[in-house]
Amino acid sequence: MCRHVAYLGPALPLGRLLVEPPHALYRQSWAPRRQRHGTVNADGFGVGWYAEGDPVPARYRRAGPIWADRSFADLARVVGSTALLAAVRDATLSGADAEAAAAPFADGPWLFSHNGAVAGWPDSLAPLVPTLSPVDVLQLEARNDSAFVWALVLARLRSGDDPGRALAGTVTEVAAASPASRLNLLLTDGATIAATAWGDTLWYRSGTGPDTVVASEPHDDDPRWVEVPDRTLLLASRTDVLLSPLKEPSDASAPSPAPDAARAGGTPSPKEPRT
Repeated sequence: MCRHVAYLGPALPLGRLLVEPPHALYRQSWAPRRQRHGTVNADGFGVGWYAEGDPVPARYRRAGPIWADRSFADLARVVGSTALLAAVRDATLSGADAEAAAAPFADGPWLFSHNGAVAGWPDSLAPLVPTLSPVDVLQLEARNDSAFVWALVLARLRSGDDPGRALAGTVTEVAAASPASRLNLLLTDGATIAATAWGDTLWYRSGTGPDTVVASEPHDDDPRWVEVPDRTLLLASRTDVLLSPLKEPSDASAPSPAPDAARAGGTPSPKEPRT
């Protein structure tokens, strides 16, 4: 398992979000408050962020624990961004592929993280290998379940799926092949955030201004934090959060819910109640 967080809003130093809050991602690496599986996230970490005028994010990743990296603490103090995605890792199989296995994974404008585990990996997802091109398989950044799930998401994005459809389709596909999997996925392009709650905790906080944080767990005790129900797709901008139920694999043939099935932090859909 892992802990992860994404942010959209006014520019701030990375450390303001990742280090300074009393229960920030930095502290969650050794003392998470709401993690259901695992206790210490010391098998690597990473942060990706966007510079003004550049759609391709920068990344800083390491194989060791975040608290042991003095370079990151110094970088986080002075580097700022209006959007970021960061994660600390509790590896399913520790030691494999070093920092290449640490989120966020990246391609073009996208940053991606997987909080969870694919049950029965790798055998359980072998039937999904033909859904990827040989190039996709050969270009896997790491030999772990998260990298493979990212390849599935990325293939959908490249085929034209929007972020929400790409995550929802991937979760349904992987859950059908491996029903006991935990699939909390987090995706951003620096302008929007898409996430799934599937087997572990997910929270969001919308600020009084144009800012949104989506995270595995709250980094402080601000009463504005809202827990996302399990089996839910979250889509967020700087000012709005939309929640939609995710289908179980057995319900995949059922009609899709409206994209504004539930809205938080903005005007409710006229067809559905506010959550």
